[in-house]
Amino acid sequence: MDQAMDINAFEGRIVKMEVDYSATCDEKIPLCKEMAKDESKFNEALEILLQLEKQTRIGADMVSSARVLIAIVQICFEARNWNYLNEYVTILVKRRSQSKQAVAKMIQECCTYVDQTPDKETKLKLIDTLRTVTEGKIYVEVERARLTKMLADIREADGDVTGAATIMEELQVETYGTMDKREKVELILEQMRLCLAKQDFVRTQIIAKKINIKFFNDAEQQDLKLKYYDLMIRLDKDSSFIKTSHHYLAVVDSDMIAQETERRQKMMIYAVLYCILSPYDNEQVDMMHNLSKNKLLEELPVYKELLRLFMCKELINFDALCTVYGAELNTFDIFNQETSHGKKCWAELKNRLIEHNVRIISNYYTRINLKRMAELLDLSEGECEEYLSRMVNAGTLKVKTDRPAGIIHFSQKKSASEVLNDWAFGLNELMNLVNKTCHLINKEECINNVMPMPVAAAATSSS
Repeated sequence: MDQAMDINAFEGRIVKMEVDYSATCDEKIPLCKEMAKDESKFNEALEILLQLEKQTRIGADMVSSARVLIAIVQICFEARNWNYLNEYVTILVKRRSQSKQAVAKMIQECCTYVDQTPDKETKLKLIDTLRTVTEGKIYVEVERARLTKMLADIREADGDVTGAATIMEELQVETYGTMDKREKVELILEQMRLCLAKQDFVRTQIIAKKINIKFFNDAEQQDLKLKYYDLMIRLDKDSSFIKTSHHYLAVVDSDMIAQETERRQKMMIYAVLYCILSPYDNEQVDMMHNLSKNKLLEELPVYKELLRLFMCKELINFDALCTVYGAELNTFDIFNQETSHGKKCWAELKNRLIEHNVRIISNYYTRINLKRMAELLDLSEGECEEYLSRMVNAGTLKVKTDRPAGIIHFSQKKSASEVLNDWAFGLNELMNLVNKTCHLINKEECINNVMPMPVAAAATSSS
């Protein structure tokens, strides 16, 4: 760095150095450190350095000013005088025209002392001091984020998960321009984890959107990719089965578990099961076809066949399904009947099977007796009507029911373009009919205008 001037990297402007105190610092700093080892001369050594700090600050020698600030906190640390350390950090930061570069260097030095504190109380006090003096200062935002993470870890270790989450939530790390991208993602993942721990699912969903999943395409970030999708699975497994299926499939495609055959197979099974449990729509159908083409599914014939059953146009009997696959499915946590999630998934499996059967019946029948349909579905007539109503409300089917006759009428659900085409065709027919009518009217008028008048009428008119 030029001895005549210095560049303030934090403000992007050049500050002229009026006096170079590097030689003075080389002489006085070692001397003061030796003096401070003698308890009787401790305060005298600090006074000398404070005077030197004032000179370097007024002389705009930011390099020397940073050296002096670091020397002051080092003397306090080596003396294990934590009260003085906290006090001087607060004083030095608040001094008029204090160099931001010097403050940043001092804070970085103090951050190394946090883990060397003798007890928890001292550690908390030092963290609190450093977080207070760095609040609102962009040039030490990275250090403040790290200190906040330390404080959150302490709160969590004490059992205060809510307090730890609240502390971490105040960090807007996605806006930090000086922080490494990997460290940003690590802190965001920590925010997600703590919000999940206190069951704040809405905030977790908001925080998750701050991460661009393209970041995980880098082979060096695969450990963070697994951590991210583990959190997303915990977030979505009760609210969105199709999203959960996508998360498991992303884990299957991770390079980090490419050699872990058993783990990949388990993740693939979960992807298949959650896809089957998802409500029927275009995304679910597309996901089923993608999974059926996955080569890893060839190693899992049982689940390949289960997926095929829900893709083919055949009725599935629930009791027969339980007989063939029940024991296998119950080995997974997803269907653990001792948990609320397991009970929910088992109930949803039956719902998806019945809805599948209703769609198959609608493909083969335009009208069917309610009693006969209930027999095919192995349900009571009331349950059959309930499923039909649910599917109509969801927009999956278009059904009309003749309740007195007990007849179900199915009609094909038309897309928006098909409805528009039908309307356009009807409009064309109407306009053709109007044109034809107008033509006939004009024809009649022309014929009446050219026809000769009767003779009697002509004589009467001449007289």
